[in-house]
Amino acid sequence: MLTRAVIDRAVGAALEEDAPWGDLTSEALIPENAVARADLVARERGVFSGGEVFEAAFRLTDPRIGVELVVEDGEWFELGAVLAVVTGPARGVLTAERIGLNFVQRMSGIATLTGAYVAEVAHTGARIADTRKTTPGLRAFERKAVRDGGGRNHRHSLSDAVMAKDNHLAVLAQKGVSPTDALLAAKDFLPHTTHIEVEVDRLDQIEPVLAAGIGTIMLDNFSLDDLRTGVAQVAGRATVEASGGVSLETVRAIAETGVDVISVGALTHSARALDVGLDVRIDAA
Repeated sequence: MLTRAVIDRAVGAALEEDAPWGDLTSEALIPENAVARADLVARERGVFSGGEVFEAAFRLTDPRIGVELVVEDGEWFELGAVLAVVTGPARGVLTAERIGLNFVQRMSGIATLTGAYVAEVAHTGARIADTRKTTPGLRAFERKAVRDGGGRNHRHSLSDAVMAKDNHLAVLAQKGVSPTDALLAAKDFLPHTTHIEVEVDRLDQIEPVLAAGIGTIMLDNFSLDDLRTGVAQVAGRATVEASGGVSLETVRAIAETGVDVISVGALTHSARALDVGLDVRIDAA
């Protein structure tokens, strides 16, 4: 999903937003022939994500700027580590700095938070997945960051899979249509390759959904006891996903109920930017 074309389009738009008529400060203060060498430095521990995006900010500003990535996406790093080295015309380096940092801080923050969730469930068979609760226009970037942190991606968009949620079921109930009948009709309508998932919020909804032979059932906002009961009731007839009320404090216990997937909106909607900075080297005379 995160192709070079997608990267260049988003980064180009960000650069245009940040310097629509140029970088007034750099053009006024920095000699045109000045060259800068700067280190991307970690100011806390984390997981790196967004190296290609960081590089694009400088390449699109001035193709003469070189970026050497010292660590790879998905790699853990420690406080003080040099993550990348940027070298080239100083005006361009200073112009691109903020946009490059914005992307890599955001993506590395998501990757680091995801890595923490993944570590909490590593002793179980549960997979950590993201949701569609992403920043509009930046989904491909944020989902790449989730993968870099060791997580999995849910459906990318509404076009990728069928996911019947509570509001869909409410509309069906209002029309007097049973979930089983509606899902069987949907299977007749859809290509055989289309995956179907259904969200339920009560144990008594599980059997009518399973009767349609769906692939994944989401147990939404279930208690731990009900999750265990639901896993036993499904008994391998579908993939079981848990969602709702998931935090770093609760994810381990949720995973230990035996669910297959835990979807966590917080991976993208609540991750904070990781603290990394670009420090220009000053060579002693």
